[in-house]
Formats: sequence, C-alpha cells, structure tokens
Amino acid sequence: MENRIFDSELEKLSHKVIQMCTQVNQQVNDALIALKEYDLKLAKQVVKNDNETDTLDVKIDRLCQKIFALQQPVASDLRYILSALKINNDLERVGDHAVNIAKRIEPLEDYRQLIADLGVDRVGNETSLLFSDVLSLVKTHDMKYCKEIYQRSASVKEGCREIADQILNEMMHKSEVVVVASNILIIVNLIERIASYSNNIAESITFVVEGEIVKHRKNIQ
Repeated sequence: MENRIFDSELEKLSHKVIQMCTQVNQQVNDALIALKEYDLKLAKQVVKNDNETDTLDVKIDRLCQKIFALQQPVASDLRYILSALKINNDLERVGDHAVNIAKRIEPLEDYRQLIADLGVDRVGNETSLLFSDVLSLVKTHDMKYCKEIYQRSASVKEGCREIADQILNEMMHKSEVVVVASNILIIVNLIERIASYSNNIAESITFVVEGEIVKHRKNIQ
C-alpha cells in the first residue's frame, strides 16, 4: 500500500512540475510578445497570472516534503525529487523575470524602433525558442533537447551581452537616453537570466536521467 501511495505521489509531482513549466513557458512567451508588439493588455495579463505560478510553486514544495515523509526514496527517485525542488525554484525565478519584463514595457512606447534596432526582438525570439525546448525536456526527459538548450542559452546570453555593450555606449555619449536605455538594459539582463535558468533546468534533468552532475562543466556537448 505504501509503495502504491508513494508511486502515486511521484506521478502527481511529475504532472505538477510539467504544469509549472507550461505556465512559465506561457508567461515568458507572453511577456516577450508584449515587449515586441507593445501589447500592454497582454503585459498586464502576465503580471496577473503570476499568482497562479506562485501558488503552484508552493504546492510543489509541499508535495516534495510529503513524499519525503512517506518513506526513504531509492536513489533514482531521490534524484528526481531533489531535482524537482531545484527545477521548481528555477521556474519560479523565470516566472518572476517574465513579470518584471512585463512591468517595464509601458514606458517604452516611443522607443519600439530602438528596441528592434538594438536586437532585443531577436534575443526575445531566441528565448521563446529556448524555453519551448525547456518545456519539451521537462515533459519527455529526452536528452536531445539538452544540447539545444545549452546552445540556445549560450546564444541568447552572448546576444544580451552585445546589446548591453551597445546600450552602455549610447548612455555614455547621449545623456538624453539614459532613463530609457537603463530600462531596456534591465530588460535585457532579465532575458539573460531566463537563459541562465533554462541552462540550469537542463543540468537538473541531466542529473535525473544520467545521475551525473554537469554544473559548471565547460563545453558541454
């Protein structure tokens, strides 16, 4: 009986992690679409939906605690539970970053062309593709998505660093753009953080599937 309950709770945990990732994926996509299209209605919806993500975050943490209390998990189950806690935390952070992007869109109405010229739309599109791979990986544990995530994440982060350099250069030479440039710079930094957390989630799934810690390893193939 205890084993059946334990297996049932593990399955429930898996479903909730997938649900959490699906919700956060929607938040990321909506925030980046709102930024690209200056869709304030969609941006406000991203902020409003954050409550659902926070609620699910708490439920996953409590479910992990409950599973630990049922019995001492074997190694493979223990890896999944520990990784679920880490993934859940990373997803919650990604959701927060999507909300913070959405909150910073309204003052940018007169600077949509500048955002496009800087390449923010491009890294936004790359980030949407990146996180769709994260969702596929969380759903399937198919390691083929890991390589895509590592590569896309590196590409987004490099793109964000290049944009940040352009923005800082503009701020040094044009004092009149300091306020809006600072706002765009924060958004770019948030996008870069989403890429970093995506990479972390891929590392966590690698640990679940292969039992191998790949954190900080360079040149992952």
